[in-house]
Amino acid sequence: MAQVPQTFFDALAVRTWCGLALEALGRAREEIDAINVYPVADGDTGTNLYLTVESAVGAVEAVFAAHEVGGDVSGKPSLADATRAMAHGALIGAQGNSGTILAQLLRGMAQVLAADGETPHTDGSGLRLALRHAADSARRAVAHPVEGTVLSVASAAADAATGAEGDCGAVARAAYEGARAALAATPGQLAVLGRAGVVDAGGRGLVAVLAALVETFTGEAPAAVAVSGGHARVQVDVETATARSAALAVEDCVPPPEEGGPAFEVIYLLEAEDTAVDRLRARLDALGDSLVVVGGDGLWNVHVHVDDAGAAVEAGVEAGRPYRIRITHFGLGDVHTTGGRRPPRERVQRAVVAVVPGEGLAGLYTEAGATTVLARPGEPPASGELVDAVRRAHAREVVLLPNDADLRHTAAAAAEQARADGIRVALIPTRSAVQGIAALAVHEPERRFDEDVVSMTSAAGATRYAEVAVAERQSWTMAGICQAGDVLGLIDGDVAVIGSDVTATAETVLDRMLQAGGELVTLVLGDEAPESVADRLEARVRESYLAVDTVVYRGGRQGALLLIGVE
Repeated sequence: MAQVPQTFFDALAVRTWCGLALEALGRAREEIDAINVYPVADGDTGTNLYLTVESAVGAVEAVFAAHEVGGDVSGKPSLADATRAMAHGALIGAQGNSGTILAQLLRGMAQVLAADGETPHTDGSGLRLALRHAADSARRAVAHPVEGTVLSVASAAADAATGAEGDCGAVARAAYEGARAALAATPGQLAVLGRAGVVDAGGRGLVAVLAALVETFTGEAPAAVAVSGGHARVQVDVETATARSAALAVEDCVPPPEEGGPAFEVIYLLEAEDTAVDRLRARLDALGDSLVVVGGDGLWNVHVHVDDAGAAVEAGVEAGRPYRIRITHFGLGDVHTTGGRRPPRERVQRAVVAVVPGEGLAGLYTEAGATTVLARPGEPPASGELVDAVRRAHAREVVLLPNDADLRHTAAAAAEQARADGIRVALIPTRSAVQGIAALAVHEPERRFDEDVVSMTSAAGATRYAEVAVAERQSWTMAGICQAGDVLGLIDGDVAVIGSDVTATAETVLDRMLQAGGELVTLVLGDEAPESVADRLEARVRESYLAVDTVVYRGGRQGALLLIGVE
């Protein structure tokens, strides 16, 4: 279906572009994976680009949802808010070498488009500047730029856009055509591509993203680009046989990782100061190759290929605080550990994978035997992270607990992908970490899988959930209008209480929940909750509700001040 053309580049155009880019990469993912030759022939560039853009889409959608819920008159965020969200989402979700570079390209665009936070939109001249800055910043982020890669394609797109006249549609089409021509030339620039007879996989992905930009502004999608090298022909449909032959060519011409390069890919997010990152770059550059460090403003995404994965992580620890660490052994697959040379361990029969909102709960879930995915405030995990966790659990059967209503589609996509790997996955639609705790409490691996899933689902469904948080802005709610700084009590996802005191609001919320009865109250304290709130709520239960027990956990940095569960 044709898209409605966007005259200017505004927040809605950002949203449309991200969605179309995700669809385009979804269609081209297997094709791009098949021609993945450089820097390592590990067949995942298409998937990595898809997961990177998926994370950007999630961040943009979250910004739009926040403005809609917040009662914004325009119903949409500013261009600055949308582009910053796009860049941040791509940064925290970047996967692989090409995904990391794409994240920096989007960040470079955002730095231009969000420079004037008050501007509602930009025109063709603004888009030209954004594409130029994107290409230049991505090249600076790579320790040793190589021609014939996505960097060449990005530079060619920026060059073509610079010479274009007209509106955003004309600039986008010029960038796309420049990128397409540069992509066709990549086999002549990089010997490994020429031997395989394919174009650069990362560049092919960027062309798909730019084609989505053209469709955003013109309503028409350009024809698909051929994956075979040597000329600039265009094809509408890429035959499966072409991808298969490209994959065979890769096997014939590329040496095994252990012979031709470092054994491990190391990726992590890093909280660190700029000066520390400069030192980190120098150290990682000495350890390995394919070094890409992108980001800024205290948050970075680090990607490097090394033989000593432990040293790469230790370098991150010295620079700041690394997290979401992923280590992949090119010869043995993703093992998430530096012990990649050990023989694969036997699969367990069943495991539980859970998304948790804070370090404290992550420890609690881990002690109970679950494999956890940490969801930091404002950084929901992408489906790729959930799939990684399912694989890391190394089980034949997996119960997946998203613990967030907003993650239901992401979790469903992850479950579907894991099933394609032959893993039996059951998704229990838990909407809060306290529902996950209830489900995990009745988990019995010795039971038949279906019986275990039914029991866990029943326990989660019988648990009402609530949270106490602080309002970030003025908003319309089910309980009336709240102001920034008000204390909100949400029951089953809806604002039920607006107050000024955390403890008083929490008491009101708890009373309303226990009016319908209950046997067990679970309290999960965030690191910013008053120390006295748990004592006061426990006393409230003892004084007013006979035969109701209370259990208290510390969740750490979890976003909400307090989570409440009533079973």
